[in-house]
Amino acid sequence: MAQQIAHETPASGKPGASPPIGGQPGHHAAGHPPAGHPPARHKTAVAGLALGSLGVVFGDIGTSPLYALRESLHHMKGEVTDTGVIGTVSLLIWALFFTVTAKYVLFLMRADNKGEGGTLSLMALAQRALGHRTAPVFFLGVAGAALFSGDAIITPAISVLSALEGLELVTPHFSPYVLPATIVLLISIFWVQSHGTARVAAFFGPIMAVFFLSMGVLGAMHIHDSPRILLAFDPIRGLAFLFGHGLLGFVVLGSVFLAVTGAEALYADMGHFGRLPIQGAWLLFVLPALVLNYLGQGALVLANPAAVENPFFLMAPPWALLPLVLLATMATIIASQAVITGAFSLARQAIQLGLLPRMLILHTSETQEGQIYLPRVNRLLLIGVLILVLMFKSSSALASAYGIAVTCTMVVTTLLAFVVVWKLWRWPLWLSVLFVSAFLIVDLAFLSANLLKVVDGGWVPLLLGACAMIVMWTWVRGADLLARKTRRDSISMQDLIRMLEKSKPIRVAGTAVFLTTSPEVAPSAFMHNLKHNKVMHERVLLMSVKTEETPRVPAEKRIEITKLSDDFTSIVLHFGFMESPRIPAAMASLRKAGLKFDIMTTSFFVGRRKIKPAQNSGMPVWQDKLFIALFRQSANPTDYFSIPSDRVVELGEQLTI
Repeated sequence: MAQQIAHETPASGKPGASPPIGGQPGHHAAGHPPAGHPPARHKTAVAGLALGSLGVVFGDIGTSPLYALRESLHHMKGEVTDTGVIGTVSLLIWALFFTVTAKYVLFLMRADNKGEGGTLSLMALAQRALGHRTAPVFFLGVAGAALFSGDAIITPAISVLSALEGLELVTPHFSPYVLPATIVLLISIFWVQSHGTARVAAFFGPIMAVFFLSMGVLGAMHIHDSPRILLAFDPIRGLAFLFGHGLLGFVVLGSVFLAVTGAEALYADMGHFGRLPIQGAWLLFVLPALVLNYLGQGALVLANPAAVENPFFLMAPPWALLPLVLLATMATIIASQAVITGAFSLARQAIQLGLLPRMLILHTSETQEGQIYLPRVNRLLLIGVLILVLMFKSSSALASAYGIAVTCTMVVTTLLAFVVVWKLWRWPLWLSVLFVSAFLIVDLAFLSANLLKVVDGGWVPLLLGACAMIVMWTWVRGADLLARKTRRDSISMQDLIRMLEKSKPIRVAGTAVFLTTSPEVAPSAFMHNLKHNKVMHERVLLMSVKTEETPRVPAEKRIEITKLSDDFTSIVLHFGFMESPRIPAAMASLRKAGLKFDIMTTSFFVGRRKIKPAQNSGMPVWQDKLFIALFRQSANPTDYFSIPSDRVVELGEQLTI
């Protein structure tokens, strides 16, 4: 699943406008040229976006031919038959036709959340369709996001390993160096994240275009080795192999799924490239290249069964083997980069939706909002990837662990899509069930087949996903308990205002901004300042940040100002879950909105809490300790909201939970 590398196209258009059946308001790439631009320019823009999407959207699924067919045929244990090869290739290409093309490209890309896709976007859309947060929908969204984190660690490891293993075909002398080279390359990929990818991202699309073109040409060159491979276009061949070979067909189906592991990226990156560029790139370029390559690999194995050891690289003539290895390595680097930045984007969404504690989010580009870097997430991913490489040591071993979490995510996506189809698109219940069941049956078949991998390594992504779910569940539960305790122990602002009108505290010049999660109650920082310093500023702004269930909030809906009294003003800043809340930019908008204050005499007051466990917190002891540990790791509000540190006053308090 790839997200946030380049070419972010923010939604525009009228706020709240929503086309039928999940269209994309303001996304020019979604089908119609923007007003005032000639069609030729629009076509050029779509073509440019389609080229850019090759590196970001299709990196993961594009590197699947390196190992998908090889791993599928390895289950036949040396007895490669015509029926087995043709049946397996048939399952591969029909998985691309049905799961990727029909489900994701043609169906799910119409279920967008203001132009954005992905599990958390779909969760927010389903909740909005129901009109409130429901436990099942919330659980599905959290599960999908958590399971993705498991496979986000495996993708860079298996992709880079599978490419560098091609060096062993150039000469066996390279074999001892494959693992060390993989480790060095992976460390380098994660090391450059802090520098941003804006400069090199422009090359991702062209490099992947050359890679896809090379795959298609190589595949087409080998089809004549055994033209009967074209029988794979008959889906009956695949189904006959699946149901006619007992457990073997089921096991092969689990490896066939490796061909569609990048399908979620097509949906997740819709907001960055638009629906039309992704659909066009897939249908006109990527899909034909993948199909030709799988057919070519199958024909080569039919003509030469010994090629089953590594059919992708053995399709290349000897003079082109080393260049193909280098090209495949660059493609896997791009695929890894896409997954890493996708993990950054998903983490930011989870933070904004309150599923994770605040983490430092750095912007590596002055022009592209999507270019972000989360140091803590980057370190965790690198550690996880290196552990997996050292544990499994080969792409074949990693393939046993790969895919199971993605199948679970696909099931989650299908179930959330059912809510959208039924409640938001208002299809009849029977039609919604009938339509979505077709995709769900295939997803469950893939999931059942992948469950066989649990013992051989599939437990790794499931364990990682389970840990991520526990962290999210603990944070949501603990934050809710903390918020309820804060409200219970606080005084309402209206009561406080009446008390201050009678007590008349000492006033000092300037404006004080108090950050609070609940503007209806007095912020603890304000109460501490009043108690210890015994003064109050001339103007007091109570500022809270609210994350909406939409990817982005239009500028005209960003600020909500409520005058509480002559001295107190409540300000609610609305941000989408794909946006980074930057308070200085919001303050500039406040001045434009007519709120008078001098930024040079404005101070920001932030409460710094220290949490201790209570005897009866409402959570088990282990969950109390986990929540407190997560709370301590939360980013400082000053850094998270990009507030100038020389304008901040921090006031501490101790709470029990």
